[in-house]
Amino acid sequence: MFGATGVAIIAAGCSGGGADGAAATGSTSGSNSGSTSGSTGTSDTSVASGSSTVDCVLTPEMTEGPYYLDDQVIRRDVTEGKTGLPLRLELTVADATTCAPVPGLMVEIWHADAEGSYSGFGSGGSTSTFLRGGQNADTNGTVVFQTIYPGWYRGRTVHIHVKVHDGDTEHTSQLFFDQALTDEVFTKAPYQGHSGGTTNSQDSIYGGGGAQTTLKMTPSGDGYTGTLVMGVRR
Repeated sequence: MFGATGVAIIAAGCSGGGADGAAATGSTSGSNSGSTSGSTGTSDTSVASGSSTVDCVLTPEMTEGPYYLDDQVIRRDVTEGKTGLPLRLELTVADATTCAPVPGLMVEIWHADAEGSYSGFGSGGSTSTFLRGGQNADTNGTVVFQTIYPGWYRGRTVHIHVKVHDGDTEHTSQLFFDQALTDEVFTKAPYQGHSGGTTNSQDSIYGGGGAQTTLKMTPSGDGYTGTLVMGVRR
């Protein structure tokens, strides 16, 4: 779909995982500074993994949004002192055909703080870099970020932006959270003063395939661990 050197990001999970219809998609060379166009269906690849079967389903590419910055800081802990519910974000990059880990790809994330502000913009400050960073996937195809549960800004549900790089080609998507969990989190400090806002069902970008990129969340200490397997086709 994306050509011989293109990269597509795919949500890979155990068979039986849900997948909504795809939104706008496409690979771009160089910097992707806005929404992409075109449409796609889903592409399923099933391979045996022990006694189970893994289904890899093509995930929609989603808009980069206005808050991406080039030259992300390469690091694991992106909090920079920002307060919020601790979130350990574990993302694994896998081959779409074999579902084997793919090491070395650059994975970048960025998201709002508990009050809905982004670093580098507006009240976040033009030179600040909180809650954004990048890493190359390790030999297991995994990156781990220490961050906080994001806040929201007007017109958008709670989400994390993610970009996967491979040479000149990149794929941009967004990660989402179960709405019931978000509602619970936003009863606690420091979120309760910024509660309410747009829900998943009201968010047009989530409606374009957000169920496919909703993180699996498990309690961990005072916060949560969020995981997702992302397949790539090259």
